[in-house]
Amino acid sequence: MMPKLIGIPWFNASDEGAKRAADELGVELIYTGPTTPDAAEQVKMIEDYLNKDVSAVCIAPNDPNAVKPVLNMARDKGILVMDWDTPADINDVDYSVQSVDPVVYGETLWDYLVKAMGSDEGEYAILTGGLEAAGLNAWIEAGREHAKEKYPNLSLVTEPIATNEQQQEAYSKTLDLIKTYPNLKGIVAVSTPAPIGAAQAIQEKGLQDKIAVVGGVLPNDSNQYLKDKSLDYGVVEANPEMLGYATVYIAAMNLTGQTIETGIEIPGLGKITLDSNGKTIILGDPLIIDKNNVDNYDF
Repeated sequence: MMPKLIGIPWFNASDEGAKRAADELGVELIYTGPTTPDAAEQVKMIEDYLNKDVSAVCIAPNDPNAVKPVLNMARDKGILVMDWDTPADINDVDYSVQSVDPVVYGETLWDYLVKAMGSDEGEYAILTGGLEAAGLNAWIEAGREHAKEKYPNLSLVTEPIATNEQQQEAYSKTLDLIKTYPNLKGIVAVSTPAPIGAAQAIQEKGLQDKIAVVGGVLPNDSNQYLKDKSLDYGVVEANPEMLGYATVYIAAMNLTGQTIETGIEIPGLGKITLDSNGKTIILGDPLIIDKNNVDNYDF
């Protein structure tokens, strides 16, 4: 099981859930990935594991095109191939485990941006993790399309800005945005380090009442920023521990010959929904956190 990178809170939590499922189900789990969001490194690591007779490969790809050959190599060997958290090309996998419907998630981000701004007009920016990350791009595309129809007076100041899954980079890029666009009213930040880095910059400059920030975060990491309004809303995909748990659980079900279909139950998560393509598994709806409810969650 391979995240986009190891060492950030989201994928650390996914690791915990995956290991818990593996322990319960008697599965031998290798959870590993690059230390930076590097698609070439993912390919090298998967090639290595294909020579170790693994039964399944579950990947959150940094670049779907880069991993395409190695995923098809795995399938040709009869290995179960799944993506999770971030989609690969749907033709290259047997199943895709996603926390939320990407269109619903993207639209929700933009709706809460407008709510936080207190207006459906004005300048805003987008911070993302990596420009090749298919999941992040799907959310952004859905949100931008939604804004065209519902919020035509929103003005995007520049194309999405990559922060390479680094909180410090999101912080510095936000400081650049503040300086370059004095009329900036909002920031949408996707990938869990990006909203925290943006909120740090807003907090440092004391701009909580001028620039709204929304994004995908974890409650524990975002608590202080939500409470002082340097981060207005967190739009959480799901509990990342449950995402890791569900990925291993579904892989184990498949490998033991059980049918994957809408309505099957995953312990602690409930019933899942299988998309019309017969491959994409949606675990639930986005969770909205703010200063009033953030203490209700511990992950």
